[in-house]
Amino acid sequence: QVHMVESGGDSVQAGGSLTLSCVASGLTSNSYYIGWFRQAPGKEREGIAGIWIGDGSRYYADSVKGRFTFSQDDAKNTVYLQMNNLRPDDTAMYTCAAQIHRGPFPGWIMLMHTADFAYWGQGTQVTVSS
Repeated sequence: QVHMVESGGDSVQAGGSLTLSCVASGLTSNSYYIGWFRQAPGKEREGIAGIWIGDGSRYYADSVKGRFTFSQDDAKNTVYLQMNNLRPDDTAMYTCAAQIHRGPFPGWIMLMHTADFAYWGQGTQVTVSS
């Protein structure tokens, strides 16, 4: 059984930094995608970052590019999202998700837009004040 657990959300001031963690346990493949999604009240869910474990390919949405960065600890089945220079419009519930890689890679734009991930965590709240 796959479990996704996020942590690291907090309240910070604009310009601050946070590191979110996503632990993916129970995955039976060494090739899978991890995606980070966020949703603010009254807004649509946004896929902001993705990483293909086993390939190394990474994706960052324009809204976070240059400010957010992935790292990973394979021994701990953990992916980290370092978030720097946070802005008030980064305030949202952040959720990580996983999907085992099967068949042709659909491309990051399609994958993050359709959010075709089988396994989802409960989310961690990030609040950025001005």
